[in-house]
This record gives sequence, C-alpha cells and structure tokens, in this order.
Amino acid sequence: MLRAGTALTCLACRKLVTTSPGVRVPLQTLNPLSRAIHHRGSPGTSLHRAPPRSAVRHFNSLSRPPLRPARPLPRGPGFQPRRSFWVARLATRLLRLRYLLLGSAVGGGYTAKKTFDQWKDMVPDLSEYKWIIPDFIWELDEHIDFEKIISALPDAEELAKLLPDFEKIGENFSFLKGLVSKGMSVVSEVKGASDLHLLLESSGESTFRTTGNQGFDSNDKQYKKVSDKEKADQLQEELLRTQMKYQRMLERLEKENKELRKVVLQKDDKGIHQRKVKKSLIDMYSEVLDVLSDYDSNYNTQDHLPRVVVVGDQSAGKTSVLEMIAQARIFPRGSGEMMTRAPVKVTLSEGPHHVAMFKDSTREFDLSKEEDLAALRHEIEIRMRKSVKEGQTVSPETISLSVKGPGIQRMVLVDLPGVISTVTSGMAADTKETIFSISKAYMQNPNAIILCIQDGSVDAERSIVTDLVSQMDPQGKRTIFVLTKVDLAEKNLASPSRIQQIVEGKLFPMKALGYFAVVTGKGSSSESIDSIKDYEEDFFQNSRLLKTGMLKAHQVTTKNLSLAVSDCFWKMVRESVEQQADAFKASRFNLETEWKNNYPRLRELDRNELFEKAKNEILDEVISLSQVTPKHWEAILQKKLWERVSTHVIENIYLPAAQTVNSGTFNTTVDIKLKQWTDKQLPHKALEVAWETLQEEFARFMSEYKGKDQDDIFDKLKEAVKDESIKRHKWNERAEDSLRVIQHNALEDRSITDKPQWDAAIQFMEETLQSRLNDTESVIKDMVGPDWKQRWLYWQNRTPEQHVRSETRNELERLLKVNEDHTAYLANDEVTTVRKNLEARGVEVDPILIKDTWHQLYRRHFLHKALSHCNLCRRGFYYYQRHFEDSELECNDVVLFWRIQRMLGITANTLRQQLTNTEVRRLEKNVKEVLEDLGENNEKKVQLITGRRVQLAEDLKKVREIQEKLEAFIEALHQEK
Repeated sequence: MLRAGTALTCLACRKLVTTSPGVRVPLQTLNPLSRAIHHRGSPGTSLHRAPPRSAVRHFNSLSRPPLRPARPLPRGPGFQPRRSFWVARLATRLLRLRYLLLGSAVGGGYTAKKTFDQWKDMVPDLSEYKWIIPDFIWELDEHIDFEKIISALPDAEELAKLLPDFEKIGENFSFLKGLVSKGMSVVSEVKGASDLHLLLESSGESTFRTTGNQGFDSNDKQYKKVSDKEKADQLQEELLRTQMKYQRMLERLEKENKELRKVVLQKDDKGIHQRKVKKSLIDMYSEVLDVLSDYDSNYNTQDHLPRVVVVGDQSAGKTSVLEMIAQARIFPRGSGEMMTRAPVKVTLSEGPHHVAMFKDSTREFDLSKEEDLAALRHEIEIRMRKSVKEGQTVSPETISLSVKGPGIQRMVLVDLPGVISTVTSGMAADTKETIFSISKAYMQNPNAIILCIQDGSVDAERSIVTDLVSQMDPQGKRTIFVLTKVDLAEKNLASPSRIQQIVEGKLFPMKALGYFAVVTGKGSSSESIDSIKDYEEDFFQNSRLLKTGMLKAHQVTTKNLSLAVSDCFWKMVRESVEQQADAFKASRFNLETEWKNNYPRLRELDRNELFEKAKNEILDEVISLSQVTPKHWEAILQKKLWERVSTHVIENIYLPAAQTVNSGTFNTTVDIKLKQWTDKQLPHKALEVAWETLQEEFARFMSEYKGKDQDDIFDKLKEAVKDESIKRHKWNERAEDSLRVIQHNALEDRSITDKPQWDAAIQFMEETLQSRLNDTESVIKDMVGPDWKQRWLYWQNRTPEQHVRSETRNELERLLKVNEDHTAYLANDEVTTVRKNLEARGVEVDPILIKDTWHQLYRRHFLHKALSHCNLCRRGFYYYQRHFEDSELECNDVVLFWRIQRMLGITANTLRQQLTNTEVRRLEKNVKEVLEDLGENNEKKVQLITGRRVQLAEDLKKVREIQEKLEAFIEALHQEK
C-alpha cells in the first residue's frame, strides 16, 4: 500500500474540501473510503493501519513514480463541477492503485527471483562436497522453479476482479512470501552444507539491506530488526521440521526397500543377476585385501589400496560406531577393559539375509538371532586371544570377517585396538608402542580413509588419537572425524558451544573432510540396534544443538555417517585401484625376469608346494624303515648293546670273579653280579640302545643321497621333523619288564650244546680280551711316553712325569716277574719298597702314582694270561661236557662269555621284534603328526624352508594372484558404472 506523510494533504483532498474561498469542510465529512485510502494515519480514520509485514516491505522497496496532475474534464451543459471532479479523481486513484499493486506484485516476484539467482551464482561448485550432504537436499532444487512461480502469478484482469477484497490480496502476498522463504531455506541448507558461512551471510545481508533501504525510513529500522529475528527463528524451526520429516520418510522407505530387496534377491532371476555385480564387487575387493595382507603384512610394498581405518582412544566408541554401520552387535564388549586386541577387517556388503562369516570358515552366523550373535562374539574373542603371542597384549594379526544384509553400505572397515596413554597391570610393557605401530601401519597407506573416533563425553584435551591422526594426515584429505556420545556431552558440558567448535574443526589441530556427531545408545550392552537408532533420532530431534544451529542436519546420525564414508570409500577406490594394478603388473615382470635369470631349469614352487614335496619324501623314508631286514636289525642292535655294556662286564663282573681262588667261587661271584646287573641296569640299557638304533637308522634314511632330484632346501625341515618326532616318541613301558625276564633266563643257562657254540664263545672272548689289551697298551704308552726307538728315530722326548712313570713301570715289571701270580692290588709295604728303590736311583715318586701305574700294568699282565688261557680252552669242550672232572683245565670264563653272547643275541632278537612290530609304526605315526602340525604352522614353514629361491617363488605366486584379482575387480567396477 502507498503511504503519505501525516503532515501533508494530497491535492485531491484539498480540492475536495475547499469548495469556495473562505469555506472549509472538515476532514471528518469526507467519505470513509477516501480517508482509508489517503489518510490512514489520521486520528479520525475508522480504518486502522495494519502493522507492516516483512514480506510487504520487500516488495515496497520499489520506488513509486510521482503522480501526474489530472487532465481537466470538458464541461458540458448542466455539469456540476464539484461532484464530477470528485468522482473522476476517485476513479483515477483506484485505477492507479490497481496497476501499482499489480506492478508491485510482479516486480517483487521478479526482484526475489533475481536476488536468489545472484545468491545462487555466488555459491561455489559444491560437487566435491556432495558426498557429505544428504541426497534429499539436492532433490529440493528439482521441486523449485521460479519461472513457474512467476507464471503462476495472477494477471491484471484477475487482480482487478479481486481489488475490492484486500484479504485476497494479502493472501497472494503471503503466497509469494512463502515461495521466497522456501528458496531462502534451500540457500540456507546449502550454505550450512558447504560451510561457507561468511561468504553467504555477508552477501545475503548486503542484498537485503540494499533493497530494504529503498522503501523504509529510519523510523522502521528497529522494528525490522525485531521481525527479522523472529523470522529467522521461525525459518530455523521450519527447516528442522522439514529435515526430520524427510529423515523419517527416508527411514520408512529404507525399511520398505529392505523387504523388497529380499524378495528381489531371492525370487527374481533377473534381479539376482543385476544385483550380483554389486553384491560380489565388495567381496572381490575384500579378497584382494586378504591376499595383500598375507603378502605384505607390514605394508612395506605396494599395498596402497583403500580401507576405512577406524581409530580412536580406548572406550571412545569405535566398536559401537562400527556395529551401527554393520547394523548388528557383533563385537565382544567389556566395561572399561581392552576388548579389541587385534585388527578386525569387516567387509560390509548387501545381501538378502543379515549374516556374518569368517574368511577361513564356512559357518554362517544369523545376525537376527541372539544365540548366533553371542556365538559370533565369543568366536571373535577366542580368535583375538589366540592371535596374541605369549607375553603380549595385542597382536598385529588381522581377523577377517564379512557381514551381509539388506541396506548395508558396501565398504571395508578395519577396527584397530584403542589407543592408550598408560600401560596398566596385566599388560605387556610395550603395549602402548605396539598399538601405535599397528595404527600407523594402517594409516600410513596414502589411500586409507581414517575414521577418527572421539569421545564427546570427556574432555577433548585427554584425546591422544587426534594428534596421531594429524601426524599421518596433516592436510585432512582422507580423514573423517566422528564425535560420539553427544547426548552425554550436551548433558555434562557447561558450554555446548564447545561441541560446535569440535564439529567445525576449530578445537583440534587436525583437519578432516567432514565432521559428524552420533549417539550410540545409552551404554547398555543389551540394547538392540533398532532401539539405539530410535534413541539417536529422538535425541537429535529434541536437541538444542540442532535447534540453535550448532549442528547441521547432515552432520548427525550414524546413517548419514555411513553414507558419507561409503561414498568416500568408493571414490577413493575408483581413483587408485587402476594405479595399484599397474604397480603389481610391473612387480610381476621384475620377479619373472629374476627367476628366468637365476633358476632357468627349476619349477616355480612356492613354500606350500615345496613342503608337500618334502612331506612325501619324508614319508617314503619312514616307510623304508619297515623294509630293513631282521638280520641287519639284530646285527646292529647286538653290536651297539655290547659296546654299551662291555665295560661293565669286564670291569665289574669278569675281573673280580677271575681273582677268586677256585671255580666254585668264580661261578658264585658271576651269578650274583649277573643277577644284580639284570635287575637294575641291563633292560634299561637295552631299550636305550634300541631307541638310539632306531633314531640312527631313521636319520640315515632321511639324510642319504637320493639322486639328482635331491634338494638341500629340505635339510632344515627334515632335521626338524626328525628331532620333533623323536622327542614325541615314547617306548612301550611294558617292554622293559618283559625284556628283563628274557634276559634273566638267558643268563642263567650254562649248557653249551655243541662245539661250534664253544668255539664262537672262545672267539668272542678272545676278541674282547684282545680289544681290552690294546686299550691298556695304549694307556701305558701314553703314561710312559715314547720308547727308545721313537726317541732315536723320530726325535721325541719324554716329559718329567713320563720319565717318573717309566722308571716306576720298570720297577713294577720286575716285581711281576718275581711273582707272576700276584694279586690285583699292591700291599702297602710293597708300595714303600718300590718308592725307596726309585729314590735310591734319584727318582722322587708319589705312592698314588705307583698304584695307578700298577693298575695298568697288572691289567696288561692279566689280559695276557687270559688270552693264553683262552687259547688252551679251544680244546676244552670235551672236559666241559664232563664238568671238568679229573682235569686241571677249567674254562669257566669261556662259559661266562658264552652266557653273555647268548644274552646279547636273544636281547637283540627281542628288540628287533619290538622295533618292527610296534616302534617303527609309532614313529611313522609321530612323523605324520609332526608334518601335519608343521603344515598348519606358517611361521614354522617360513623358518624351515628358506632361501631366495623360495621367497622369489612365493612372491611370484602372490603378485600374480593379486594382479588377477585386481583386474577382475576393475572389470566388474567398470561394468557397475
């Protein structure tokens, strides 16, 4: 409406009230309609002035052209000038008012459109930030068309029809104001999403300020400020209601789509084929990451493929955020204690059923059933504890898990152990450093997306992870910041603006692509995902953080977070995957060239293939043990057993018995000592000999040359298998008792049945005594030093001790010549006599040295006599059959050696039967068990099968597999586009 100053009166009014000079008509006598049009501010006007409206003020900013004076009407006969002029002027004013209203409406709409276009031009290209803003914001632009708004305005004729009805005109202006307000809401939403507050606010304020000053005087400025504040509050509330409405609509549609997806994926063949590419795409990518993890667990080579790495302080809510994205409570939980002890790689993909499965297992866990959820959490906890080595708290070994379900965003996330500031009791001393190294290993990947989780309920200064993230990604080009427990933060913080500083990136030194605020429940482990979602939605709907504009709608809820992370993940994948494929292609070429140059005639066998080849060779060698002939076993066993017990037989049985006076005493002494020996030592010694023989034969078969195909690369493995198999082998416990009985019976028998047995016993005795005599001669030679021949011919000299022993030997030999039947021990007076004789020749000697020398000399003297007696007994079998009656020849020592020889033969035969029937098979079983254990232990295989050739073949296999999987994934990725 047009306004006139209160101090002036329009020209028409003056002409109406001044009919003649000196005569004035009061203003109150004017027509009420005229007063309402021209003098709304006068006291006598019955039509009161309505309060100005903000929308009208925008349209009144147009300047009004000055009124032109009315043309004089022609006066005809009988014309009444005063009445006709008033009516004409009134009609003219009304007609002008109609066109002014129409022009103001159309001009105001055009000005609003032009102003909005200017704002729209000032907004920069936000395509790079489109992944942050929910999709429904961009869809609003499709529903607002200002050309349609202008075309929808009424034309002049329709407006003229409605001219007398001022309420209709007000409704039209309200309609225009509502349309423009919606445009302003869209700009405000885009302005919040793009984070360009200063640019848009300054430009918007200047525009409104310019248009407002054109139509308002200084008296309305204060009123305008108040109304603008009220309008901003109303717009903010309306925006929140609209956003919540869209959010509820989206969630309702998502729930309906989940059911539709299930039907499509299960029943529609065409639908299954169409969705198969999308469903398997992330699984193909996850397989590539699994192979890469095995190939380069320390990320030292080309593994720069994107992952979403979830890092945060301990108990900051990392696991809860991941569970909200996976839509299931899949991780073990604890109150304050460290639960994530190893990296967990979770592959999220879409599927008809909500299930989970481990990479190395075929069991599916139904995540809609609580018992399967509990079993899954228990299995994850067991795998974590198994991966942790003894003496450690955390492990770098990755646990791979896939989760599928309708509506789940496709991506690969890695949940890392929480960063700690202090090592508590029960933890390893290097736990803090180990967690840092694991986190850095994942975050240093230039294509890894870092999902930084910060606990909003604690002081921001206590956070450690933000410094770590800022070190790994100082520019914030691949970091997404998530503030958890916002409900507790709003309740506990004295200044809620601190939350705004955090989500605007002004509090921490780190930078990020986006900032999100989420609520992950009330802290109870029994809460379901649906209840947490409802609680999160209710909180943000009623939160003053949104109502006051501290948080933007696109920055809240885990749903928006998962959408943003998924978009960022796939954007990073598409940008980097082909470059990584080219890098692995180059690596493959280099490795193949090295193999051709260094190992041109060998097959490219990796570590597992080499292990299988070695395993077959070892099993063949073990089987060959059963093919050893019984004669070979018994010969080896008898020889080794006699070597083990011969010293005891000669020193403790034969020599003491030989010192006796007569044959009766000899036999009694022999029987007693043989019984004691059999009860205490002999069976155990025999089993030891058998076990050692089995080991030696097993080692001989495993180490002997197999021809040109023999590969020394298996030496470490064979040695380890042999040692571990022998370590695990235990001889049959009942074998010793049965062997003792057999040996007792063999040693008690004295009946030599024929002459060959007698001759064999004599030969055995003669060989044994001769061997002992040779040993004794060697000892005496070392004691006395070189003889005269060696001294003269080879210029060898004796030591002083050897000289003393040589003189002592000469003196003792004269004593033995005098008394050839001397006993085995020297009497004290004989020792004194020998020493005095030596001192008389100037040789100082100790009595102990005399006794030691005597022992060896007498042993040699006795063995010479025994050998002479053995030669005499060759003809004594006849006297043996007559029990040496009426004969001076007694050969009881030959009978003793026959008993020993027979015992050795029987024991060797018994041990051979045990070996071939039982122990070889048990050893073969142990070898198989050891090989199976080694086959499952990759670390052991790496230690035992080593060398550049093995590593080169291993790298070739992995790189080829990675390249093939990457190429298949890239092809599927292009098909999806």
